[in-house]
Amino acid sequence: MKKIIIILIIVVLGIGGYFGYKKYKEWREEERIRNAIVKIEYINPLEVEFNTELKLSNLIVSINGKLLDDYEIDTSVVGTKELKYKYVNEEDITVPQKVTIKIVDKTSPVIWLTDSYTVTVGNTKKLEDTIMCVDNYDDNPKCNILGDYNFNKVGSYKLVYEATDFSGNVTKKNFTLRVINPSNKKSSGNYSTIPFKSLYNEYKNDNTTIGIDVSRWQGDIDFEKVKQEGVEFAFIKLGGQNGINGEYYLDPKFERNIKGFKDVGIPVGLYFYSYDNSPNSAKKSALWVIDQIKKYDIDLPIAFDFESWSIYNKFHMSMNTLTKTFESFADTLKNYGYDSMLYGSKNYLENIWLKTKYPIWLAHYTSNTDYNGVYKCWQRTSSAKILGITANTVDFDICNK
Repeated sequence: MKKIIIILIIVVLGIGGYFGYKKYKEWREEERIRNAIVKIEYINPLEVEFNTELKLSNLIVSINGKLLDDYEIDTSVVGTKELKYKYVNEEDITVPQKVTIKIVDKTSPVIWLTDSYTVTVGNTKKLEDTIMCVDNYDDNPKCNILGDYNFNKVGSYKLVYEATDFSGNVTKKNFTLRVINPSNKKSSGNYSTIPFKSLYNEYKNDNTTIGIDVSRWQGDIDFEKVKQEGVEFAFIKLGGQNGINGEYYLDPKFERNIKGFKDVGIPVGLYFYSYDNSPNSAKKSALWVIDQIKKYDIDLPIAFDFESWSIYNKFHMSMNTLTKTFESFADTLKNYGYDSMLYGSKNYLENIWLKTKYPIWLAHYTSNTDYNGVYKCWQRTSSAKILGITANTVDFDICNK
């Protein structure tokens, strides 16, 4: 019995000694860190612009050691942000640090307006609703027309459009409002078209594939003929929404088109015409899309097509919210195994959409695009004419391999 007691005492003393020594070592290390020499100089002031691509090292002017993790800083939310990091100083001590930065918005709103704006006599739409006013971060900038005008009287009115965001950034645009009588001229209905074959010969090479995008407006397509013409892929309109967050609809020709192209061996992608005004709405749209296509094999990305610029002010979306709305759509599709991309025209991609991690389908109707970003596909024209489609025109697309 005495032996057992002695053994227990030895064990207890041993355990106590072990934990005591461990606690002592921890205390010594804490003391060592507290007394470590820290020499860090940060940029002054510690402010960064909203949505700037930035690493931790970009904030540091000098440091007596080496960062252990030079990570990307999330600058997607305006306000203060505490950053934590560790570095090894000149004494070879790992020192934890933290610094608070201020993320600010110094970018003024965009007013989508030239030097003049024209309406017809009797116009009832508010200029503040029809002339696009959008901020990079503020979903609801204050947009006001300064000056007097009369929609019921023909004439020219010198006005100022003023936009102010919640950070106090201001944009002012001088313009002339022209109120005119309605025109009696009617459209001739003539279309200037470009033969698909000539476009194919101009843009086809080892690095490109040539295709078209279609909807109900192309009518009943002869899929074998368009394949013989050289079509290598097709983007098909799946459907869209009836107004802002409205009911979903399928394009009347979707099922015929997807079956027809697949039957002749032409790879297909899709596009969805969106009226979404929030990331949550876009997620709901993506789930609707997935529900419609689960029985099909989709070869190419599913494009998010937003074009409601004439009523954009009604969406109450900043450039940031707009881009996050698309990315919510794309992220949801990705979670279900589908690729996505953003469809947009050159001007809006360069001036309204923020940078996105997803591929771009560029719309720019010119022989040589000078778009300043990277794109996966290019909608070269909406005026192609091809055998197999009786409609006046079809969109011609070039995708990079």
